[in-house]
Amino acid sequence: MELNILNEQGKVEAADAVFAREYNEALVHQIVVAFQANARLGTRAQLNRRDVHHSTKKPWRQKGTGRARSGMTSSPLWRGGGRTFPNTPDENFSQKVNKKMFRAAMASIYSKLVTDARFAVVEALKAETPKTKDFAGQLKTLGLNERTLIIIGEEELDDNIILASRNLKDVLVVTPRYADPLCLLYFDKVVATKAAVAQIEEMLA
Repeated sequence: MELNILNEQGKVEAADAVFAREYNEALVHQIVVAFQANARLGTRAQLNRRDVHHSTKKPWRQKGTGRARSGMTSSPLWRGGGRTFPNTPDENFSQKVNKKMFRAAMASIYSKLVTDARFAVVEALKAETPKTKDFAGQLKTLGLNERTLIIIGEEELDDNIILASRNLKDVLVVTPRYADPLCLLYFDKVVATKAAVAQIEEMLA
């Protein structure tokens, strides 16, 4: 398929397998959930029956009281006792994602962006100076006034672009391999350079 170049008359050839495939909502949902789970850290620590402060004395004798037998007050059945399956800081929330599934989901997202007119291509994007004001003016000239994800080629990324874009609240500049499912779905507009489109096709086709 052909993608229009923003603010120019030209077009760029793009692979149908990446930018013109059917949207698979179930697969995209699975990949997004897995991506969030893999970024999750274990931040909770609960006490098991070994860790709680308690006496090892038997609360009452085994027989003859009419009450249920009990060994010690650290039992999970008691108020203040330890948890049966406590959360720990080293808890692992990661989910396995096959490479084929991930590539198919990413291609599905890119295709959906093209269908919804949220994906645009520019010839190239450079920052002559590291000044945020100059870079913001360049984006305004391109008509990019929304939350924008900018994908540029590996060789195009330099210190000027990094410094000029990092203070823009609603703009994120990444290379193709760092364009993850969450940011692709979050931003209102996704803009890629011609070099980035070629690298995306190489990664996903």
